[in-house]
Amino acid sequence: MKIATYNVNGVNGRLPVLLRWLNESAPDIVCLQELKAPQEKFPEQEIRDAGYNAIWHGQKSWNGVAILAKGMDIEERSRVLPGDPEDLHSRYIEANVNDIIIGGLYLPNGNPAPGPKFDYKLQWFDRLIKHAAELLKLELPVILTGDYNVMPTELDVYKPERWGEDALFRPETRAAFKALTDQGWTDAIRKLYPDEVIYTFFDYFRNAYGRNAGLRIDHFLLSPTLSPRLKAAQVDRHVRGWEKTSDHCPVWIEVADK
Repeated sequence: MKIATYNVNGVNGRLPVLLRWLNESAPDIVCLQELKAPQEKFPEQEIRDAGYNAIWHGQKSWNGVAILAKGMDIEERSRVLPGDPEDLHSRYIEANVNDIIIGGLYLPNGNPAPGPKFDYKLQWFDRLIKHAAELLKLELPVILTGDYNVMPTELDVYKPERWGEDALFRPETRAAFKALTDQGWTDAIRKLYPDEVIYTFFDYFRNAYGRNAGLRIDHFLLSPTLSPRLKAAQVDRHVRGWEKTSDHCPVWIEVADK
């Protein structure tokens, strides 16, 4: 089964790119981030015409997450990350699909740091860590995937010396990601490519894509019950070169059936 994550950076504005990639890559399950569309403006019919069922949590102008499944039912578990009833951001959605719990997330950027936005990022991260621990207690196959807005190590960022004060690379952010993975989650890309330079995001400015000056911020974390089934992981880097594309690349893994 092929499972993908893709920060589309505006689902309606990038819809031709999304549909082209779905047709080309044919993933079975997809988590989308940054829909940037209110609930009623999600392109449900176009997604269904492409062969996918969908659940989504939209938000006007910002955020927004979705889970798509090709020819499979999606049983929604949650559309909010526990821990803050006042948090109105559409950043998390969770469902059962084909006997796997899928958590799709869009972690806050946090810039400028330090400041209120960075505080919110760390608070959100703390909520994710606590929820992830509860998911592990289920001892079921679980995937937590999406745009984490964190480069875990210097291998995951072009010219790391320039990013020391950025919210995506500050020590507090990297420590939070390590605390999460230390629970027992497997970083799928790093399991298969421990020493390779792999990026999933390229800024629109300064020819970042052409220079391969990127960041690895879109991640797959697999629970211990699912990690042994990991067979492949790739970044569809070429999609970043398409016209009117997102600044993120789709990332996907393949897991064996039970």
